[in-house]
Amino acid sequence: MKKTLYLECYSGISGDMTVAALLDLGADRKALEDAIDSIRPLVGGFDIEIKRVQKSGIDACDFHVVLDKAHENFDHDMEYLHGHHESHHHEQDHVKHECHEEHHHHEHTNHHEQNHEEHGHHAHTGMAEITEILNQAKLTEGARELAFKIFEILAAAEAKAHNKPVNKVHFHEVGAVDSIVDILSAAVCIDTLKNKYDINNVVVSELYEGHGSVRCQHGILPVPVPAVSNIIKSYGLPIHFMEFQGEFVTPTGAAIVAAIRTGERLPKQFRIIASGIGAGKRTYEKASLLRAMLVEEISEKSDTIYKLESNIDDCPGEALGYVMDRLLEAGARDVYYTPIFMKKNRPAYQLNVICTQDDIAGLEQIIFDETTTIGIRRVEMERTVLDRQKHTAETCVGEIEVKVCGDRIFPEYDSLAAVCREKKIPYHTAYNKVFAELNC
Repeated sequence: MKKTLYLECYSGISGDMTVAALLDLGADRKALEDAIDSIRPLVGGFDIEIKRVQKSGIDACDFHVVLDKAHENFDHDMEYLHGHHESHHHEQDHVKHECHEEHHHHEHTNHHEQNHEEHGHHAHTGMAEITEILNQAKLTEGARELAFKIFEILAAAEAKAHNKPVNKVHFHEVGAVDSIVDILSAAVCIDTLKNKYDINNVVVSELYEGHGSVRCQHGILPVPVPAVSNIIKSYGLPIHFMEFQGEFVTPTGAAIVAAIRTGERLPKQFRIIASGIGAGKRTYEKASLLRAMLVEEISEKSDTIYKLESNIDDCPGEALGYVMDRLLEAGARDVYYTPIFMKKNRPAYQLNVICTQDDIAGLEQIIFDETTTIGIRRVEMERTVLDRQKHTAETCVGEIEVKVCGDRIFPEYDSLAAVCREKKIPYHTAYNKVFAELNC
């Protein structure tokens, strides 16, 4: 069955929220810890903490990159994020933004701002340094490739925001220790989940973003910030603006979405196999929660099919049998005739051909070549079908081919008929016994 990973971003998305949700969904924690340990000699200055937390009364997983004093950036200090700014009054829509090129000093007046200035100026890290870290990290090729893709998306967005070549931009977001760990961890979690559950599609909901402005190293910027806007535009990500003030979608979160999203819609009908919830660090009026779900498409599905119709009153039966064989060999899903009466009460047959849109042209040409018809009607129809699979099964009459349709199993005619001829068994007797055996 096809499995889909679904990220529900109705409260935004960030790097740490993504990792937490995927861990809660069932990502391999040991593989994650091994990958993180492998970059400690290259990065350093951090530890990780994975725990259960309550967010607005909801149990969730929390993934926290704990930084030492030399690397602390106060991204999750709500008093700092929402406190007084210089001589201005308290403004809830001004939050310190966690990303952007080059980490400049600001002059602040309160205690938290002074601490941020004291510890905030870190060594700049660009794509060259990131490449070295990822190449030496203990990662599968799938995880390494995805991590590079996320960084490259983020780098291009920041470069565009600052009108500089990618190799000339040093980002706080890309270069910050916690962001390096978040992106590497997200790549590992997604890779382990894909391998564990054989996921072949990733669907992400529209990104729910707040409004107002954010405080960053270059001043006050509108939400969404330029890097997020650039990613949304470049990758066609759907976005919905909420009435709440604040930054709910970070550049890292947007880059992860752009890198992993393969589909726009969930299956029409599905069952939920597993779910996980990741908690964000910031406290807004709307709780920062990201839900991840693993869903499996159920066997019933709807699609469209075409029927080709022709009224034929002057072809011999042998010709009609011949054209049926040709149409089936050319890809028709089904071919059948319906007795009809035409003008002047002439007895005739209506040729009906069921096919896909791609096969219409070829099948119509066969009908014109092999019959006397001068016209073909074409009808598009919706249908609901069961998922069908073929395999062999050991039965009371021997090994035969069977067809599995939903929760029912049917013997294949040609295979069962061959056994009946070989063993001199009446077909209807063998069919009834085998069908009962396969579906008991």
